[in-house]
Amino acid sequence: MAPLRFAANLAWLFQEEPTLIQRMEAASRAGFRAVELGFPYACSAPELRAAAERDELEVVLLNTPPGSREKGDMGLGAVPGRQPEFREALALAVKYAKELKCPRIHLMAGRIPIGAKRDAVATEMEATFIENLKYAADILKQENLIGLLEPINNRISDPHYFLTTPQQAAAILEKVKSPSLKLQLDIFHCQIMNGNLTQNLKTYFPIIGHIQIAQVPGRHEPDSSGELNFPYLFHLLESMNYSGYIGCEYKPKGDTLDGLNWLYSYWENHCVGIVEKKLK
Repeated sequence: MAPLRFAANLAWLFQEEPTLIQRMEAASRAGFRAVELGFPYACSAPELRAAAERDELEVVLLNTPPGSREKGDMGLGAVPGRQPEFREALALAVKYAKELKCPRIHLMAGRIPIGAKRDAVATEMEATFIENLKYAADILKQENLIGLLEPINNRISDPHYFLTTPQQAAAILEKVKSPSLKLQLDIFHCQIMNGNLTQNLKTYFPIIGHIQIAQVPGRHEPDSSGELNFPYLFHLLESMNYSGYIGCEYKPKGDTLDGLNWLYSYWENHCVGIVEKKLK
């Protein structure tokens, strides 16, 4: 079984560094060979590409722009009446992905309008999401990119997010029917909404395009301090021959490097080379 590959999510890790470019360098020095950039749009794409090449990093994931922070947006994919804005956001994400040679874009669904009840708007929002995903799928196919749908739990993280479970995402993917779209399964969110991780991973494995991790309930390091048994989950993914990256999207309890012992132990046990374990 091949060892798993991990990517540092720089929207969460290495926040000790003030800029995204410096976080990329810090991730490389810590031993990572891949990163997720989240929302990289404050930096120019050529600047980020140069940093990735310098630090020998593969950029494996970015998100579509969230929309208007002032309006409380968290993506636009399922938000009725804002299809033109979604298309603009998608175009920008594709531009960055091509420049950075990043193969995956998380197509953010967005939030239920303030004051609306989920049941009252669910049908319209799903129809909007499907419309936007069909448009995105055509663009992504032309560019040889993969679009990802990520369910986000509405119990702890975001009570207003539209897409909340892998079942909901899978049903939408089935309606769109595009090989350019897959499921982004964040184990943190899945555990909170569904539990039964072994069976869920096996059930949705054929449509999974990317995986992310964090311990439950605090969204900290995937170590032994919470309710999830990550050595078991890693072995399960190895046995399933998962060949994609696993995004480390968690909030370190303290300094990022001090909390990476779980990863260094995994690398050592699997004979994976580490460039440098500690920033000096």
